[in-house]
Amino acid sequence: MKNNIQRFGKFLSAMVMPNIGALIAFGFLAALFIDTGWIPNKGFNSMVSPMLTYLIPILIASTGGRMIGGDRGRVAGAIAVIGAIMSNTEITMLMAAMVMGPLAGFCVKKFDEAMDGHMPAGFEMLINNFSVGIIGMVLAMLGYVAIGPFMSAILMILSAGVNFLVEHSVLPLVSVFVEPAKVLFLNNALNHGIFTPIATEQAAEAGKSIMYMLETNPGPGLGVLLAYMFFCKDKVTKDSAPGAVIIHLLGGIHEIYFPYILMNPVVIVAPILGNMAAILWYTITDCGLVGPASPGSIIAYLMVSPGSDLVKVLIGVVIAAGISFVVASPIVKMAGGRSLEEAQNEMASMKQAAKGETTVPGTIERSEEVKKIIFACDAGMGSSAMGATKFRNRIKNDRPDITVSNTSVDTIPADCDIAVVQTTLAARAKKAAPQAQLITIGNFLADPALDALYVQLTTGDAPAAPAGENTDILIPDTPIKKQVIVADGIRLGQKPVTKEEAIQAAGELLVKLGYVDESYVEAMQERERLVSTYMGMGVAIPHGTTQAKGTVKKTGIVFLQYPEGVDFGAEKAQLVFGIAGIGDEHLDLLGKLCTLLEDPALLETLKTTDDVDWVLEQLS
Repeated sequence: MKNNIQRFGKFLSAMVMPNIGALIAFGFLAALFIDTGWIPNKGFNSMVSPMLTYLIPILIASTGGRMIGGDRGRVAGAIAVIGAIMSNTEITMLMAAMVMGPLAGFCVKKFDEAMDGHMPAGFEMLINNFSVGIIGMVLAMLGYVAIGPFMSAILMILSAGVNFLVEHSVLPLVSVFVEPAKVLFLNNALNHGIFTPIATEQAAEAGKSIMYMLETNPGPGLGVLLAYMFFCKDKVTKDSAPGAVIIHLLGGIHEIYFPYILMNPVVIVAPILGNMAAILWYTITDCGLVGPASPGSIIAYLMVSPGSDLVKVLIGVVIAAGISFVVASPIVKMAGGRSLEEAQNEMASMKQAAKGETTVPGTIERSEEVKKIIFACDAGMGSSAMGATKFRNRIKNDRPDITVSNTSVDTIPADCDIAVVQTTLAARAKKAAPQAQLITIGNFLADPALDALYVQLTTGDAPAAPAGENTDILIPDTPIKKQVIVADGIRLGQKPVTKEEAIQAAGELLVKLGYVDESYVEAMQERERLVSTYMGMGVAIPHGTTQAKGTVKKTGIVFLQYPEGVDFGAEKAQLVFGIAGIGDEHLDLLGKLCTLLEDPALLETLKTTDDVDWVLEQLS
């Protein structure tokens, strides 16, 4: 049931999100030029009503038609929604557009399926164009006599319910449902599927609406992130919070704080109470926005605030953040230092266990053939955009040939080589892009799977799955603990040597411990001659070529420390990890290594310590 709701919510969001620019344009025009705006202007104000009545519903309907019926579905959807609009031009037919667009696309798709193989040669253009026109015309008539009036009635009922809540001063109670639904990634469905149509109708009559404020207030999430920033005991989680604050508050990507709640579910009380207090304040002070604040950034929130309400709107954000922070802080402080990564992994395991499986990141057989990586989230414009930007910046110097972009999980392009998605969206990504290799993560901000992906792409090495095949790997519910580094494979305080000598030493140690055949050592030297295995930050990871995989007996990693450094060309490496891998058994250690490298103090200690047991503890 929950998955069906999420798919439905995602579909609504995917129709609206590409057209957010039109909603923003409408919001700015209204905020500036209506009679109660910042600088009233009769001429510019004349654009507000047509944009709301015609442009936005047509854009949404055409997008919905294209999602199902392609370009011809787009045209049919735009034609069809005109009937619903003209049935009652006194209200905004956003909800009708969300019905007419997909319905038109569906009809076009079914017509095409029926005509497949039966299209007379030379008549394709005639039939295609006439079919779209006729389907659109029939649906427009249906929209005028049935769907438009029905949606008008639904909107009237919803608006009456909202008015009841406002008149009886119980509107703040909606936060009890809004905040948990957001954390379940239904935020776009709530905001654009329910609140925006109601708010748009109210704004058309009153010039503003509180409904625009129910889901988009950045205050509740800000309070949670600040609590983690100041009081979390786990250093990695605590250090990640300031960056999340900026992304959430200024970038408007609310999804960034959801994992922080999921790691300690009782924290959900904080945003509920924070949003409840803010809605109460907005109700008492008669606040509202003139258009949708999307994305939910403080910048967008204030830009669509009426001039007379600007200070009151800002106070509401501060109230929400303050109460959320006060409530979340003791909960976070008493949480026992549980890490964000642990919570994400546990969450992913629980969700996959419900399906009878556990998913771990896929791996790449031929990294040099990877040309396009797609980060996909629910709507394709929030957390995936942030994740794609971060990974693009990370990899551009090493692999400028790779294109990294983002999209909705249901619209992953056919030429995608690797799809990066959250674990909960894996099934949908697999259905949308069966040709792509799948990397599943817990969080776009920081995830060991992204570190492992970076390592594979930049070293050119990879274990195992056939190219072009989806590489979700099913493992038993009980995780397999495989020790790939042992005390005998750690050498500290080594004297300075050449790069070739350091690689030789690492290879010989792999041979001595029974991980590889002797021929693997030369393959390590060959790999270095082809592409440097220096990773930066004083770390090198020499390993054999792909052709030498047959000489690997078992997975193993050795660690050699050179406090004075080994010259790898542009820089010196104090830490040299020799790797021999079967499958993906060594990727957990590489992921942990990438995490360690983010802690400068720990990294420096690793370069100088003489305690083998401490090193083994850090890397195991």
